[in-house]
Amino acid sequence: MTNTIMLAALSDYFDLNKLMGMLPNASEHGKEIDQMLNFCHWFMLILFVGWSSYFLYTIFRFHQSRHPKADYHGVRNHVSTHIEVGVVVVEAIILLGFALPLWGKRVNEIPQDEKADALKIRAIGYQFGWRIHYAGSDGKFGRQSTRFIKAGMNDLGLDPDDEAGRDDAVVTSDMHLVLNKATVVRVSSLDVIHGFALHEMRIQQDATPGTEAPQWFRPIKKGNWQIICAQLCGTGHSGMVATYSVEDQKDFDEWYGSQRDLTQSKLKSYSEEMKKAAAQNSAAPLHH
Repeated sequence: MTNTIMLAALSDYFDLNKLMGMLPNASEHGKEIDQMLNFCHWFMLILFVGWSSYFLYTIFRFHQSRHPKADYHGVRNHVSTHIEVGVVVVEAIILLGFALPLWGKRVNEIPQDEKADALKIRAIGYQFGWRIHYAGSDGKFGRQSTRFIKAGMNDLGLDPDDEAGRDDAVVTSDMHLVLNKATVVRVSSLDVIHGFALHEMRIQQDATPGTEAPQWFRPIKKGNWQIICAQLCGTGHSGMVATYSVEDQKDFDEWYGSQRDLTQSKLKSYSEEMKKAAAQNSAAPLHH
């Protein structure tokens, strides 16, 4: 425990992340990510200085003026091999001991006592924006089908007759989160591979068509930031601008109520249009 505290203190004091312009952390787990990245940056800096120094040393040590006759046998010891093996071992420790476990926590290890009360969101990428689908107070996403999709009215194909979708809200490129509330975002795509990146939350996940990848985190700071698409997804990639904000529960409830009502109003209009079209089709005379 003492070693962990000392490592965290040293990481804060000798923070290369700040010198490299990393955005401030705004999530509960972000400190672990930042400590790992800081260690990686120091490791790479040491390698850079070490190998550069060795390179300059060899240029000076083995200059033609010192050795006019070439030595075709080369290095006779194995120091460089030992150093290279050491570098590989350290990199394996970083990957297997730190990076993969931290990623696994974001995907699989949401605490059981948080699951029921967590804010549940689906983030669906498309060229060039994000559809943000909220599950509502019941924690269940409404049923979807491609046959219900209609641009501008029902972009995600929600079933207007499904009870689980009565409190859902669908928003375009504007995600709101609740301060200090566990949040689960399920990331997917409608067309090509996108990248869902919330840099201040230390969250990033590829959005792949046909799959949903969950990510969970807890925002601990209020603010307004950008959702970044971290994959080159087409000619309009640079214009794939979306925002997200963290606010108090009261402000979120007020915002969510207006978005839910707007979504449900569109679904109601869509349902009425569908029923009207069905009635017209059934009343149309049959031609032989």
